[in-house]
Amino acid sequence: MATEKILIVDDDTNICELLRLYLEKEGYSTVIVNDGQSAVAAFQSEQPSITLLDIMLPGLDGWQVCREIRKTSNKPIIMITAKGETFDKVLGLELGADDYIVKPFEAKEVVARIKAVLRRTSSTTAETVKEVNFDKLSINLTNYELKVNGEQVDTPPKEMELIFHLASNPNRVFTRDQLLDEVWGFDYYGDSRTVDVHVKRLREKLEGVSDKWELKTVWGVGYKFETK
Repeated sequence: MATEKILIVDDDTNICELLRLYLEKEGYSTVIVNDGQSAVAAFQSEQPSITLLDIMLPGLDGWQVCREIRKTSNKPIIMITAKGETFDKVLGLELGADDYIVKPFEAKEVVARIKAVLRRTSSTTAETVKEVNFDKLSINLTNYELKVNGEQVDTPPKEMELIFHLASNPNRVFTRDQLLDEVWGFDYYGDSRTVDVHVKRLREKLEGVSDKWELKTVWGVGYKFETK
């Protein structure tokens, strides 16, 4: 049986109760809160394995809650919302969400997504230290540390995972869809602007650091980490 604790954040008590019944039937323990401030406090005190986070909340909204959690933790977050616009999906991914489910949903689908996300995160933590090094650049995915010229550079989790994935496969070209699938790790529906945004932010941190490597656009295809 599962032993993970799941934090459910939604102001709709019927949805919370439905999710609680399904998840506890699967062997998970659950904690339920109905507003953003309580969500941040519950995350800190309960240390859940995963958070199901609605966007439209009283007080702090889901975006703000996600930001607060990501300041201290890389534990997985699944955003749940009635909004289905591409903009919302892109923003959720950029803030560090691991998956995204649009209401109305089947509770069985939520359970399947939770299991998939937990499998991914547990498999990465069980592996040996993940680190790649190039001239004046160190990318440590185990500790989520990016160092340029020996100095640590503050980098959000998804940017770290993206640059690690590219740099671990030097000179290999990835399409945007491949990066969404392999870095975000789920079927993404909508445009792929989020990859462009992350690459732009990484370039701001890495531009001109070394002439021995480059985060390069391959026009009409995608991106690659090019070594010289």
